[in-house]
Amino acid sequence: MKRLNMIWTATAIFVFVLTGWSLGFAADHLSVIKERGKLIVGTSADYPPYESVDPSGKFVGFDMDLVREVGKRMGVDVEIKDMGFDTLIAAVQNKKIDLVAAAMQGTAERDKTVDFSIPYNFVQDAFVTSTKADIKMSSPKDAAGKKIGTQTGTIQESWIRKNLIETGLTPEDHLFQYERVDNAGLDLAAGRIDLLLIQAKPAKDLVGKMKNLKIALVTTDTVLAGQCLALPEGETQLKAEIDRVIEELKKEGWIEKTKKAHGID
Repeated sequence: MKRLNMIWTATAIFVFVLTGWSLGFAADHLSVIKERGKLIVGTSADYPPYESVDPSGKFVGFDMDLVREVGKRMGVDVEIKDMGFDTLIAAVQNKKIDLVAAAMQGTAERDKTVDFSIPYNFVQDAFVTSTKADIKMSSPKDAAGKKIGTQTGTIQESWIRKNLIETGLTPEDHLFQYERVDNAGLDLAAGRIDLLLIQAKPAKDLVGKMKNLKIALVTTDTVLAGQCLALPEGETQLKAEIDRVIEELKKEGWIEKTKKAHGID
């Protein structure tokens, strides 16, 4: 019996050491990406000039150029997946993708569940309305009481909820959420909603594409943070590498040059 106990003890110690070794030397996510040779990026490709799909089916836009350059400087290929904006955070949390590149603002609320790179761009928002609508705005609060649309899961949606709905200025049923901005534009043109709140450059592009829409107000009052790349929480080596590349691109003037190429101020 004593000999049997010794065998059980030795086995338990072996298993404990083996398990501890496996946990201690588990590959960080940067190493996984390097070994795979590919960076998998999630986006919501309905937001030009940041991300969209051209007639040939290629992902184009400032964010798309950015992640391809990041991948190039990391020495890996880049695969881009088109997803609903409101699914991107969960996808990077579960490591179904390595990064989110979707004109996403790195807010404190989102930072509770994912990590963010250093900001690569700062933006304005815009309220869009129909050319047939008699809507005049001097501040975002002028949207009170209106039927207002926005993209699901965005900072703009959070702003509407906090500043218009929770304050009682706008009924809950006056908020219309859209997975894709182009669908919101169609509803706006048809008079099903009064306003659409999105980032300013995509708003201007939407107005350029749909001539029966116009900009009612451009503002920074609804902007909470700079645009960042989102990555899995706690992956410090991956974050350090992404930050290094973005800082490099800033110093070289690549960021500003590419923004101008896409018409981003």
